[in-house]
Order: sequence, then structure tokens, then C-alpha cells
Amino acid sequence: MIASSTSNQSIRILDIRYGTSVDGIGLRTSLYCAGCENHCPGCHNPQSWDERGGTPIPVDELYRLIVDADMNVTFTGGDPMLHPEGFIALAHKIKRHADKTIWCYTGYRFEELMLHPVRSELVKLCDVLVDGRYVEAERDLTLHFRGSRNQRIIDVRQSIQMGQVLLVNE
Repeated sequence: MIASSTSNQSIRILDIRYGTSVDGIGLRTSLYCAGCENHCPGCHNPQSWDERGGTPIPVDELYRLIVDADMNVTFTGGDPMLHPEGFIALAHKIKRHADKTIWCYTGYRFEELMLHPVRSELVKLCDVLVDGRYVEAERDLTLHFRGSRNQRIIDVRQSIQMGQVLLVNE
């Protein structure tokens, strides 16, 4: 388990969007982190690929911004799974002290993440995981909360409990 002390942890943030309804159900505070190794053709956010981009913001400050905004939370980017330690610390604080749901977007697949000792910890702290790379040939503008048909909206708790991927009913 990653230590939940947040005093010196930070996350490189490109943008924070308050009140967005495109990154999950309901109004959300979305944290867009820097860094993505997938470089998907047609990506809507290629400026997020550089992991040195954005501004390092301490986890404690991000937590205060989330609490002050009083909305549910989405981790996106880039890819939060590239640097999970800061997001794990932030998610622990959110789950311990605030009544918020956490959605997380990643180019990795759920099954792959659950085999990784650190990334699986972040997955387990999320309520919903939107997984899979963006595939331009699978683009579908009618989909909610994702860009291509191969991407899945996964109910994390139910999936872990049942031992198989269970999708969120939109």
C-alpha cells in the first residue's frame, strides 16, 4: 500500500474544470494531469502527452479545491495511471474525508491494471473506471463519457466483487 501522507506529494496538473458534465455522471470537478504514453491518433487532448507539462500542485491543495467545489471528482489527463502515487494519496483523502464519487479515465485496460501492484490500488479507490485507448476508427459521437466504442465504463466495486468486468448502465 502507498503511504497516504500527502505533505510532499504533488500531481502535475494541466487544467482543473469545475462543473463539467462530460467527464462522468453529474456535475464534476475534473483534474487533467500531464503525461500519456499512448499518443492515440485523433486524441482530443494531445497537449497532455508530455509528462513534464502542467504545474505541480500539492495533493493537499487539490483536495481543498475539490472540497470547496463540492462536486464529484474525475481524474483524467493525460493518464492518471502513469503517476498513480499522487492520485492514490488524493483518492484516500477524498474517500476518508469527503463524500464524493471518483471517476478515472485511462488508456490501460482494467484487467491489465489489476495485475499491477500500485495501479490496482488506484483503481480500487475509484468508483468508475473508463478504460481503453481512444481508437479513431471506433469513434462514436453518440456515446456518453467516452470517445470510441472500444472504451468501457466500468463499475469498479461491482467488478471486483463479482470477479468480472461489469459495466455502468448509462
